[in-house]
Amino acid sequence: MARRSHREDPKSVALREAGALNAHPERVRDPAFAAHEFFDPRDRVQVRYEMLRRHRLEGQPVADVARTFQISRQAFYAAQDAFTSQGLPGLLPQRPGPRGAHKCTEEILDFAEQWPAPDAPPPTQSLTDTVRERFGTIIHPRSLQRALARRKKKHRPSRHP
Repeated sequence: MARRSHREDPKSVALREAGALNAHPERVRDPAFAAHEFFDPRDRVQVRYEMLRRHRLEGQPVADVARTFQISRQAFYAAQDAFTSQGLPGLLPQRPGPRGAHKCTEEILDFAEQWPAPDAPPPTQSLTDTVRERFGTIIHPRSLQRALARRKKKHRPSRHP
C-alpha cells in the first residue's frame, strides 16, 4: 500500500469533519486500495461500500470480506443493514445510544405541563413520583425538565410578523 504523509491534507480534514474518516486505514488489506489511487482507505464510507460490493456483486464470502477489511462479521452485517435501509448515509458512523428523551412521551409531557392543576391542593408527592405511579415510567427529574424546556422552546411563537 502506498505510504501517505502524516500531515493532514484537505481530504482528510473534510472526511474528519463529515465523520467519515476511517480511524484505521492501515488495516484495510483489499488489493484495490493498495493498487489504485481512486480507492482511499481513509474514506470510511468508500471502504464500507466497497466491502459490501465485494460480497454482493463479486460473491465473496462474508468471512473473507470481513477479514480483508479487518472488521467483524457482526460489523459487516450491521453495515449491510444500514446500507439497505438508509443508503450511503447509513454507512456513516452513528452516535450510539438513544436519540432524544424517549421516555418523555407527548402524553407524559402534557400531564407534566398541567401538574399540579391550578385548583388542586398542594401535591403530596413529586412530579416524577406521580409520573412513575400513573404511567409506570421512571424519569429523572432533570430529564423531565429538559424535555419540558425543549417543548416550550419549540412551541414558542416566532417574533417575526
